[in-house]
Amino acid sequence: MKIEVVVDVKTTLGEGPLWDVEQERLYWIDSFDGRVFRATADGREIRCWDVPMKIGSMALRKDGNGAVVSLQRGFHLLDFATGEVTLIHDPEPDKPMNRLNDGKVDRRGRFFAGSMDTMEEGPSGGLYRLDPDFSVTRIDSGIICSNGPCWSPDDRTFYFADTWTGEIWAYDYDIATGAAGNRRTFVRVDTSRGGAADGSTVDAEGFLWNALVYDGRLVRYTPDGSVDRIIDMPVKKVTSVMFGGPKLDTLYVTSMAKPPLPRFPGDGVLRGSLFAITGLGIKGVAEPRFAG
Repeated sequence: MKIEVVVDVKTTLGEGPLWDVEQERLYWIDSFDGRVFRATADGREIRCWDVPMKIGSMALRKDGNGAVVSLQRGFHLLDFATGEVTLIHDPEPDKPMNRLNDGKVDRRGRFFAGSMDTMEEGPSGGLYRLDPDFSVTRIDSGIICSNGPCWSPDDRTFYFADTWTGEIWAYDYDIATGAAGNRRTFVRVDTSRGGAADGSTVDAEGFLWNALVYDGRLVRYTPDGSVDRIIDMPVKKVTSVMFGGPKLDTLYVTSMAKPPLPRFPGDGVLRGSLFAITGLGIKGVAEPRFAG
């Protein structure tokens, strides 16, 4: 196994690595600075788009010429050619202290993203599904900080975390309708070192990978919730993970250069870098595009 810095852009809050198999390009975001980045698998040909507010997550649209993005105030469309950002829907116009956060697309092209309390204190957030016709459905509520949505390879289980509950949840998932129910605890995260569950992905073997933000560790869980493997990273504030590269066997890891709240510690010179881990002997699953 080898851990390397792919791109050193010092993202204030790097998040959401996304490998697109058709373009063979890696996307990731800077949540606080409102930027979308794109690069080759080895960090070349970097391109950046600015968005007008904080961004929680993104997914490519079906034609690859733009993205659906969860911004501070709702779901938007980003046109890569013009840089124009267009509002689709704000699911929480009555909650000015919330913002949309982490999100991903299921294998029918629906975009799931949750919201969070910007102070990460109160359970004012929700989990939402944006369908290809741009309709929005609330899936869950009472969430402090939404993170880590992803699906099992058979599409029967949806995983999701409320970071400050100390748990990652599993839901029964109906791929035909996009409904998620029967929420239960998948794992109780080891928070003894100050870490918490952030972004997640599921590999081709059905194991879930989670970034323990503020703890500097990546944890691989078996489908029954047991800890299979732990990887120590060179920075503490790791934020999310995603398999990519031409063979889907490189694990990309984002990090933050500056903690969003003053109670969290700083990192060294590698803070905010985009990392790549090779030699794991594990492959990921291709991420779908938003069907709208």
